[in-house]
Amino acid sequence: MPTVVLEDLGSLKTYVGREIGVTGWLRLTQKRIELFAEATEDRQWIHLDRERASTESPYATTIAHGFLTLSLVSYFVREAITIRGVRISVNYGLNRVRFPSPVRSDSKIRARIALLTLKELSDEVEVTFSITMENEDSDKPCCVAEWVVRYYR
Repeated sequence: MPTVVLEDLGSLKTYVGREIGVTGWLRLTQKRIELFAEATEDRQWIHLDRERASTESPYATTIAHGFLTLSLVSYFVREAITIRGVRISVNYGLNRVRFPSPVRSDSKIRARIALLTLKELSDEVEVTFSITMENEDSDKPCCVAEWVVRYYR
């Protein structure tokens, strides 16, 4: 799906309660999983040891860290929507996060982005996005989150 391009923050109001878009697929390679493990000091075998995972894991292979999947939220939102006239956007936090299904190494994920709320503040706009990340290998989402962002004019 092509990126939604909005001329200003005010145009975002039309998406409250609606889906903005669905991103393209992104492959989560074993190399990316390994780099994330190094960056976060989370070297659990279920993420790094393919041989052991093939025999001891219920997933039969290594899986991505849930936090790796979550960390891609900003990437996916930037892929789905461009808002002109924004000086800076700031990650304000998360309201809810769940990881209903694993992401096996080398599988592809994408995100469905919807706008839950929009609040006008003095010189910024605070929005809450609903992010549902889908895995091409599962009927269940791999990550569901509510992400709060502040856009400054």
